[in-house]
Amino acid sequence: MAKKDRDVVSVRTMFLSDIHLGTKGCQAEMLLGFLKHYEADTIYLVGDIIDGWRLRSSWYWPQTHNNVVQKLLKRARKGTRVVYIPGNHDEFARDYVGDNFGGIEIMGTAIHDGLDGNRLLIIHGDHFDLVVRHAPWLAYIGDGAYTLALAINRYLNIVRRRMGLAYWSLSSWAKYKVKKAVNHIGRFEELLSNEARRLDVQGVVCGHIHHATIHHDFGVSYMNTGDWVESCTALVENHDGSYEIIRWADELRQLAFVERAAMLAPQAEASAA
Repeated sequence: MAKKDRDVVSVRTMFLSDIHLGTKGCQAEMLLGFLKHYEADTIYLVGDIIDGWRLRSSWYWPQTHNNVVQKLLKRARKGTRVVYIPGNHDEFARDYVGDNFGGIEIMGTAIHDGLDGNRLLIIHGDHFDLVVRHAPWLAYIGDGAYTLALAINRYLNIVRRRMGLAYWSLSSWAKYKVKKAVNHIGRFEELLSNEARRLDVQGVVCGHIHHATIHHDFGVSYMNTGDWVESCTALVENHDGSYEIIRWADELRQLAFVERAAMLAPQAEASAA
């Protein structure tokens, strides 16, 4: 896919998950900015795109969330292949696996043929989360606690912005400071890597646990897309076949720094003259 202008970055494949449209924690404006800056031949939506759990208890759907849906539909109309693999928060969409809505294919899982010749299992991953699988009631309680942490985090970062400090995630900090949570993540990654080997593919791309990473700790490529609630991350496959995590908040800060430097350069030159 050719670049439209110097500001648009073209990638071969884009993987997005855990957007959680329908929740106040969803960073829809950040995602819209990312989608304006990046284009792909194929987009995989790797689950929890719409948060049906939250919408069932209280309706929240601002215009920015609708804009995200419209942006994805527009990409599909213009020829981008868009594949939607539902997760546990949007499990209602699993009733429509095999259907096509507005050019968006709905699949339970998918196999992605990478440019490097490796085949990757694309799956949300909730079926390999032992809490979701064996104690769904605990998952609902955990979701409530997570929502509370996000609310606290939102107000905390308003104060931090006023103090000139960068964004900081309370829930991410707490999650990775707790040993049991770290062990849970490691077990989740191992189970999904085992599933990739069982299916005779070379790796797995998933979401679900909101922890963006790429590693080969279990003998295959394990790649997690992260989320658009806290980290604002996406996984992309570049046109040279390499994969990388895009941390959009970090990129925005870098872009702002470059733009500011470009604005100040003429002033500096004039002062030197």
